[in-house]
Amino acid sequence: VVEQTIRHSYLVSLLGIEHVVVCLNKMDMVEYSESVFNGIVEKYKTLASDLGLKDVTFIPVSALKGDNVVNESENMPWYQGTSLLHFLETVDVEVGPEYNLARMPVQWVVRPQTDELHDYRGYAGRVLSGAFCINDKVTVLPSGSTSVIERIEIFDQRPQEAVAGQSVTLHLRDNIDISRGDVLVNSDHLPQDSQLIEADVCWMDARPLDDSITYLLQHNSKITKCKIREIVYKVDINTLEKQEAYDFKLNDIGRIIIKTADSLPFDFYTDNKANGAAILIDSRTNLTAAALMFRAVAD
Repeated sequence: VVEQTIRHSYLVSLLGIEHVVVCLNKMDMVEYSESVFNGIVEKYKTLASDLGLKDVTFIPVSALKGDNVVNESENMPWYQGTSLLHFLETVDVEVGPEYNLARMPVQWVVRPQTDELHDYRGYAGRVLSGAFCINDKVTVLPSGSTSVIERIEIFDQRPQEAVAGQSVTLHLRDNIDISRGDVLVNSDHLPQDSQLIEADVCWMDARPLDDSITYLLQHNSKITKCKIREIVYKVDINTLEKQEAYDFKLNDIGRIIIKTADSLPFDFYTDNKANGAAILIDSRTNLTAAALMFRAVAD
């Protein structure tokens, strides 16, 4: 189990991926040995246990020869599982809708301003999570204004609800000042709302983290300036120990505290992945510097 495998597995654990498949390639180079396969499996199971990976499937393959890639291999009769393609096509990746955590960042305020539609005002966007229904009470963040959903439009249809993944236009009962980047949420299940956020970070830029500069944070359709307030720790990828750190470089993983210029309406990543992540952008180069997963409101 090499460093790259440990790093990728750690990222999988941070992302909260429920089903993991581990392909052991180049089985043809060890004469399709069951003992070699079992030895590596036992080593990885120890790593998986340390990382909290619960549902792990192991498949021995030879990408060169095609063994267990599309069809089951005749060279490994001791393996009773499926091929990689069959696993990928049948694994259950459906996640039940969490109706309470309804979130929709506003992408566009629709105001045709024509004689026919002179009083038309709709708020277009993609439902991130949960579901919005007619007569639901919603809150607009960050303003905190409230209203009730009067109508839902999807193209020329007017459904009774809009669920995660659908691009819709919502109409509210009241005229409220709403603009791109605002978020419509279920009033009974509000997200966190803070400028100080503790987040897991995966550094992706060749330039190291620089706490003296201002970064841009993009959270859904909202972009705001932010500063790195503190490096909480960095993970030693070989031992998985959390170590005190004063720098962050390419491929480093750890936890930081950021302070944003604007208050962000967000959920903790473990509660709602769709509204619990963001990216950091280097304002000097416009390159993506890091991926963030929100874990807590910092004191």
